[in-house]
Amino acid sequence: MTPSQETAQEAALQTAGSMVVETALGFAGFAWSAAGLTRLYLFQHDRAAVERRLERLGAAPLAGGSAVPAWVAALADRIRAYAAGETVDFSSVPVDLAGIDDFRLAIYAATRRLGYGETTTYGELARLAGHAGLPRETGQAMGSNPVPLIIPCHRVLAAGGKVGGFSAPGGSIAKQRMLELEGVRVGPPPAPQQSFAF
Repeated sequence: MTPSQETAQEAALQTAGSMVVETALGFAGFAWSAAGLTRLYLFQHDRAAVERRLERLGAAPLAGGSAVPAWVAALADRIRAYAAGETVDFSSVPVDLAGIDDFRLAIYAATRRLGYGETTTYGELARLAGHAGLPRETGQAMGSNPVPLIIPCHRVLAAGGKVGGFSAPGGSIAKQRMLELEGVRVGPPPAPQQSFAF
């Protein structure tokens, strides 16, 4: 390949952009920069709603004929696989967290260490991130997470193993559905079976 062909091939890669992916759980949309993923919108039934959210970011849609970086194509496949119930690891997905304060960066880094089907509480996550005693602030950081699923805030529960809040569409119900997909049962234990008196 000649240098001019290599330059043309590199130019064809859309180093920043956005796309919408159809999955078994609905439409997901995400945007990326040359440095990594910048935003992820989780599963909605209305494709146009996801597209509008991406447009409000100013994220350019995938241009016709443009190739995406390999990691972006792989991410789209992984999101589809996750929604179909497959065990997926998103820990290697590059994220661009430019402009995010040190506290949230520490919380997000600790959250990314939670594996598929693994949960913790806001208080424990704060401790793991070096900010013990700040569960409320940790919850607020989860609420402003720009890339849920990649930074798996759905795996962080309220005290006592309660579901807690979730800022993605569908709220706590969506969070519980994602946890169930990963084999995590949240909520009170089932009532014990009553014995029969004979």
